[in-house]
Amino acid sequence: MSDEAQHARLRELAAGAHAAGRLALDTEFMGEGRYRTLLCLVQLAIPEGQGPDERIMILDPLDDGLDASPLTEVLADPGVRLVVHAGRQDVALLRRRFRTEVTNVFDTQIAAGFAGLGAQSSYDSLLTALLGLRLAKTASFTRWDTRPLSAEQVAYAREDVVHLLELAEVLEGRLQELGRLQWALEECEPVASSSDERDPETILRRLPRVAGLNSRATEVARELVAWRESVAERQDRPVQGVLSDATLVELARRGPSSREALGRIRGLGGGLGGRRGAELLEVIKRGTERPPDSVPLAPRPPAPKPDDPPLVALAEALVRTRAREAGLAYELLATRSELQAIVTAIRTGGEADVRMLEGWRREVAGQELLALMGGSTSLTVAGSGSDVHLRIAPASAADDTTPEG
Repeated sequence: MSDEAQHARLRELAAGAHAAGRLALDTEFMGEGRYRTLLCLVQLAIPEGQGPDERIMILDPLDDGLDASPLTEVLADPGVRLVVHAGRQDVALLRRRFRTEVTNVFDTQIAAGFAGLGAQSSYDSLLTALLGLRLAKTASFTRWDTRPLSAEQVAYAREDVVHLLELAEVLEGRLQELGRLQWALEECEPVASSSDERDPETILRRLPRVAGLNSRATEVARELVAWRESVAERQDRPVQGVLSDATLVELARRGPSSREALGRIRGLGGGLGGRRGAELLEVIKRGTERPPDSVPLAPRPPAPKPDDPPLVALAEALVRTRAREAGLAYELLATRSELQAIVTAIRTGGEADVRMLEGWRREVAGQELLALMGGSTSLTVAGSGSDVHLRIAPASAADDTTPEG
């Protein structure tokens, strides 16, 4: 198909998406052996007629002649609901590749969690559970960056969107009945701003043993991180293939100033007598000359206390109980790190800045969790046999089992 014909088809499909107010989207990509994941295919679907039929189009983002402007206009239109499944990486790739904004996302995996179907439900499992369909997937682990694509690959790609709009409609209906559609839409909002851009400061903070570096060594590590990112991007290689985290931190700690000193550090391999060795020495020198703590690292959260694990487990028991009762996926309510943050904050008389204590999560379980940690709510085992369960209730004087006199 010529570029002109493809652009005309895309304009027609985009007009249909604007008219219908919905667009289903999926992508195929490859990340192996690259600095950034490569977007290889974009699959689109819009409603066709009044039934469940869909009109499907597949775009090739590796085609230099592709004009995706009709698609970017749809993605940025808040009047068009973009339907994806587990779409964070899809959205991140689209935003970077086409330099577009994305709005009004409905992620069927997130929606499934609010409908009591599991927070990590696969597309295939939802099609089976809600539509009674089974797909024969055969081309998932193939080279999506090679051209031409095989008929099997094209068929596989189409299957990822062929029932996506129908699935979203069923989930929306179920969430409307449960009164949770707005919760799901709020949870989908961050997906629209997903990004795969790499932030050097975040990478620096996550390095192993970086907290043990002094201020001078931290500045050297900062320079090494920036250099490694630049080299990896220029050569389109994984960053660990340029310089491993462990070797980077050791270079920062020792601050070698000669090729001989470089050679005593594990993980650098050969070739230190050439350009690479000279570059590393220059980067390390630059780091040592930076003012100490020119950009201080964010302080790490306080280390957990020995008594914290039982408290975290108790908090998790309450959250899991309320999630089960509400028919919500537990993972949507809280993570263990959030529960640990809540326990840590309570020790210092504060309140943790975590999503568990905001909005609908606070309503479902967050407020009760604070009451539990404050001693005004209790967990007890109720029932017997197959009916044994946790009971959440206000603490009372009867709960005090301290012997008298």
